[in-house]
Amino acid sequence: MTLKLYTEPMSMPPYTVMCYTAGCPNLAAFKVAARWNDGLTHELKTYFLSCAACVPQLYSLALAKRAACRLAPGESLDVPGVYELHRGDRDKQLKRRPELEKAMGS
Repeated sequence: MTLKLYTEPMSMPPYTVMCYTAGCPNLAAFKVAARWNDGLTHELKTYFLSCAACVPQLYSLALAKRAACRLAPGESLDVPGVYELHRGDRDKQLKRRPELEKAMGS
């Protein structure tokens, strides 16, 4: 018996990513997130996925959540940012949109 090894990554079936605002019918276009690190691992911590219309409100909520966050020793959490959301892109590939953050008063 011969085992066949898969060398290509398995892809997930496409699915619709909606804005996190309750009742909003729009697709998410942005990820509101902050870089988190515990000394060993680092990732982009997602606060919200948002459409263009809701991003100012959700960005403001993310800033408030970050301000209230308590970190364990060795952890760091950057200020939230707004990132363009594109199907199939990994966190490291997402483009940050500082001009949107600045326009919202960051």
